[in-house]
Amino acid sequence: MSTMIATRDAYGQTLAELGEENPAIVVLDADLSGSTKTSLFAKKFPERFFNMGIAEANMVGTAAGLAAAGKIPFLSTFAIFAAGRAWEQIRQSLAYPKANVKVVATHGGITVGEDGGSHQSVEDIAIMRAIPNMTVIVPADGPETARAIRAAAACRGPVYVRLGRNKVPTVTTDDLPFEIGKGVQLVAGTDLTFVTTGLMTAQAVAAAELLAKEGISARVVHLATIKPLDGEILLKAARETGAIVTAEEHSVVGGLGGAVAEYLSESCPVPLKRVGIHDRFGLSGKAEELLKYFGLMPADLAEAAREIVGRKRG
Repeated sequence: MSTMIATRDAYGQTLAELGEENPAIVVLDADLSGSTKTSLFAKKFPERFFNMGIAEANMVGTAAGLAAAGKIPFLSTFAIFAAGRAWEQIRQSLAYPKANVKVVATHGGITVGEDGGSHQSVEDIAIMRAIPNMTVIVPADGPETARAIRAAAACRGPVYVRLGRNKVPTVTTDDLPFEIGKGVQLVAGTDLTFVTTGLMTAQAVAAAELLAKEGISARVVHLATIKPLDGEILLKAARETGAIVTAEEHSVVGGLGGAVAEYLSESCPVPLKRVGIHDRFGLSGKAEELLKYFGLMPADLAEAAREIVGRKRG
């Protein structure tokens, strides 16, 4: 069984390491540092950590000011508050002037669990990718999160990174390169391609194993970066496999599925099915129960694959 690591844990650890390496890095949090794991940085560098209280909009404005002064601010809160409550400030104070601020939002998606629909952000990827100048990253696992945070720190301009609450399987390897704007193929296949992000990448790898037993060859392409989108790897998958299933722990409206559909409809139209949350809010429940309820399990992805292969052949 693969190692299970929460992406937020990998974030906290990597942020503390970066603090050692780069004195320009500062961290802001909206009274949730224990949950977002920025508390690790706060313990090591109290003079470079700012608890802004339950004042997300003010936190974003303060981060913009610190960036203007030459610092590299990382700011964190839950995804529902980062993308929702502070949206205007992110647009006006970060994206519009291309401020060098990294928004790392934890507790994204339905796997937040018992907190329910009010706290389960299923719109944040769509909201953030619609903002000009914004880079949007959704890592698959702990090790990739570490690489993504380092890449975010090294690049110039605003970045939104979406992380989860629960431990997830490790599907990437340490030697797998991480480059903003580039996807990676994790499983080879010829009959269809799963295009996935976040924790759904592990679900797609499991689905590909199920399908292989039936003689269906499924490729798995993981897109950690939703924006900018890797058109090259998508075009190759569409041309070579002729069918696409997207999978995300997010609304199918405007997220990964929307981005892939937009791109391929103009570049290489092929049968495509979007697996995700279908235009509704989340519910209270355990993470695994919710993944089953919303049809985000490997068996659900395998069923979508069978359907899309049938459409391609029919």
